[in-house]
Amino acid sequence: MNVQTSPGEVSQNALAAGERLVREDLAALYHVFFDLGWCEHIYNHITARVPGPEKHFLINSFGLAYNEVTASNLIKIDLDGNKVVDVPGRVNAPGFTIHSSVHAARDDAHFIAHTHTTAGVAVACTDEGLSHHSFYGAMLYEQIAYHDFEGISTDLGERERLVKSLGNKNYMILRHHGLLTCGRTAAEALFRMTVLQRACEVQLAAATFGKGWRPLPEEILRRTTRQLQSEVAKGFDEKTAFGQDSFEAYRRALDAKGSRYRD
Repeated sequence: MNVQTSPGEVSQNALAAGERLVREDLAALYHVFFDLGWCEHIYNHITARVPGPEKHFLINSFGLAYNEVTASNLIKIDLDGNKVVDVPGRVNAPGFTIHSSVHAARDDAHFIAHTHTTAGVAVACTDEGLSHHSFYGAMLYEQIAYHDFEGISTDLGERERLVKSLGNKNYMILRHHGLLTCGRTAAEALFRMTVLQRACEVQLAAATFGKGWRPLPEEILRRTTRQLQSEVAKGFDEKTAFGQDSFEAYRRALDAKGSRYRD
């Protein structure tokens, strides 16, 4: 006997399945960041937009360490900070302020990652910001947005200023604060954070020599950035999406050690 389903039911089922995949990707991302040391215990945030027209997004329950985040304990909220589903847990105010602003303004920013790594904050505290005169920095020439520090991000009025600072870029250094990357997928957000974080680490290490940088010509900086951008433009499906191979390798490592991020 065939069971007939209405178009509305099919659509809702597809949205539910899509949300499940996003939940697993986001939970995996939290565990990857934990393993890489890109978290500050229960602080910092990674968020993901839920499929559908409402612009709901998922965020970690404040108080959980990154390696305790699972697909099912992520909290779904709207752009006003209200829980869409009444579940245990609470949302950190600065995390909501920063991430809701970008999700509201940027339809392409499905995943948003924010860190307070030592190298990232150190570079964020310098007048010159990120140096592009390294392998990693050269990939990001003219790709970095900057946002001035306004204190702990609890003032909702900062959201408009933050998205104005970000513009259409996918990398941002929040001065005196940390790093932020955006992506259409978890893989993109992770790969971009990897490049930005490594550029900051190299810059911090180079500073210990107490000498200036050996500069790269502008034409080489532009060429290197174009090379990275061409990788982004090659394709966008589950097999060729930017950074997907790397993300899948991280997930296999999580699965091999019995991580419960899918729960």
